[in-house]
Amino acid sequence: MPYADNEGITIHYKLEGAGPPLLLQHGFTSCIEAWFEYGYVAALRPEYQLILIDARGHGASDKPHDQAAYTLERRVADVTAVLDTLKIEKAHFWGYSMGGWIGFGMAKHAPNRLDKLEIGGQHPFARDQSGFRQWLRHGIAEGPDALVTAFESMAGPIPEAYADCLRTADLQAWLAAVEDRVSNEDVLGTMTMPCCLYAGDADPIFAQAKQASERIPNAVFFALPGLSHLEGFRESRRVLPPIMEFLAKS
Repeated sequence: MPYADNEGITIHYKLEGAGPPLLLQHGFTSCIEAWFEYGYVAALRPEYQLILIDARGHGASDKPHDQAAYTLERRVADVTAVLDTLKIEKAHFWGYSMGGWIGFGMAKHAPNRLDKLEIGGQHPFARDQSGFRQWLRHGIAEGPDALVTAFESMAGPIPEAYADCLRTADLQAWLAAVEDRVSNEDVLGTMTMPCCLYAGDADPIFAQAKQASERIPNAVFFALPGLSHLEGFRESRRVLPPIMEFLAKS
């Protein structure tokens, strides 16, 4: 498996397809494979060289247990380490949820590495993540099945493959990764690259995502009527057409 090194942390990535480089960054508790499972890779690889990254703490990347290892700057450096390993100067970046937060970090800390930026289900404002910490501590104390049950009580039924991913996760790494987020909204006015933001209108972060888009000079925004946060990723047939149209524009 291919890896990049960022100051001793190994970051796993995969390449698919050929064409302009498009980096895909998954959300919290997910991994590279979700882009395959929900049809994104099949739709995109005929037109783009896809660079899929397992975020630190996830998938086949290293999983440090130190909170200091999960700063936004370090996560951005993971992305640029992959691009450096591949000798790619600039790429389109598409991130969902946590991946979108990393996208805002790219705009702040590595804007010269971005071509077009696509962010789904995310905003750059401060965020209390104590609910995630409570959920993870419950799973650590009660076991993997209790973790899955608690997740489904909050988000609804999930596919068995995703449930298995939760059961086998390094929960201490995830716990280290979910400190409260400080606001990065100061980046919005500086985001001069073409940007596309979107969210399901049943997603609790919808209003803030739309508000963020209105403060970005070259941003477009689209809503996914009736979709929750998880559905905003799973329903790729509704997400892909506007994103592919945005990417194809000169």
